[in-house]
Amino acid sequence: MAKYLISFPSAAMNVPDSEWEAVGRDAHAVIREAKEAGFYVFGGGIDETVPPVLVSANGSVAEGGYPWAPPLTGGFTVLELPSNKEAIAWAARFAKACRCDQELRVFGFDPES
Repeated sequence: MAKYLISFPSAAMNVPDSEWEAVGRDAHAVIREAKEAGFYVFGGGIDETVPPVLVSANGSVAEGGYPWAPPLTGGFTVLELPSNKEAIAWAARFAKACRCDQELRVFGFDPES
């Protein structure tokens, strides 16, 4: 089985204020289903109130992330699934629950991790 990252940037969450409670309820329901099915690895969201720091190979620390990259925001879930087809189906469930498109990526296996 492969691990899949299902994610979205904060800007994709264009949800009316009146729907936020339902979004949370629906997204947590999908997470509970993934846990019950044994597919859930972990998930969460980037705490956008804490700015990133960039740590160099020499140990120096600078405020901010990579200056050339877009900021990393939003939420994510990692599931371990038997097929890409199932990963797409789970991403669709998250898209429906979150009311926004989800990006799907496959983690490469590293036997040392």
